[in-house]
Amino acid sequence: MSRFCVPFGRRLLGCRARSFGPQRDPQAPEFIPPENSQYDWIGPPDPVSNLRPIRFHVATNESTLEKHLRLFRQETEEWNQKFWAAQNSSFIKEKEEFITSCLKAEGLGLKDENGRKRKLSAEKMAEFYKDFLNKNWQKHADYNKEWYKRNITMTFLMGKVTLQMFWERLGRRTEEVKSKR
Repeated sequence: MSRFCVPFGRRLLGCRARSFGPQRDPQAPEFIPPENSQYDWIGPPDPVSNLRPIRFHVATNESTLEKHLRLFRQETEEWNQKFWAAQNSSFIKEKEEFITSCLKAEGLGLKDENGRKRKLSAEKMAEFYKDFLNKNWQKHADYNKEWYKRNITMTFLMGKVTLQMFWERLGRRTEEVKSKR
């Protein structure tokens, strides 16, 4: 479970307990924003992906364009979460395999005579990091390309939403001026 008590907006609002989304830590309290919240809320980092999940605000009078933007942001958030959860899981697994194989090659176990976990030297770990980055170079390049495309799309949609809101506000002001005459 994750905690959602930090709004992405102007001020901190109270929280109320309720369960939603994937359950991660049964010991942690679960929170959602109050119903009258007008902000996106940010949760604590996911233990695998290290990304902070976002609980997006849904406006009561959300336009079709605003809904499209919100859904695209949510989809991007889920895509990003999946990529980094898979990438970090792969990294941890390969790192453990590398450490185990190096220690076995040296005739050592995973723990020393005092029961502490053995560690490899920085130079040895640098070999692993270099190899891991080289093996995953194309995957990261593809991720970066897609990330930039998604960010450009989001920026474009945000611009369209802002323009739409501007025209609606301008239209209301024009009607107010006409009705006062």
